[in-house]
Amino acid sequence: MIVYILCFILFLVGVYGVLTKKDLIKIILALSIMEYSANLFLILFAYKSGGGMPILSKGEKIQGMVDPLPQALVLTSIVIELGITAMLVAFAIRLYQKYETFDITKIRRLSG
Repeated sequence: MIVYILCFILFLVGVYGVLTKKDLIKIILALSIMEYSANLFLILFAYKSGGGMPILSKGEKIQGMVDPLPQALVLTSIVIELGITAMLVAFAIRLYQKYETFDITKIRRLSG
């Protein structure tokens, strides 16, 4: 149970970073922390104590196995997160080229 709470605290650290930081790079890192904590939660949710691999041989008895679906979802999520992070970094670079700052309060004032 404590692991789920720690995972939730990690998610809250990411939310705190997104809501309070003014630097675009720090906001992107906080979003990554949130994404990875969601992946960790999915993996923790699929974990079964004493569970085996979800691979069966012919004539083998079905015992407690770990659910492979959340693992596949996390692999897909990692690829999607990589694309999102790359897009956000490219967006931050373009904003820096235009406004010469990563501070979002200055970017809002300089809109034009």
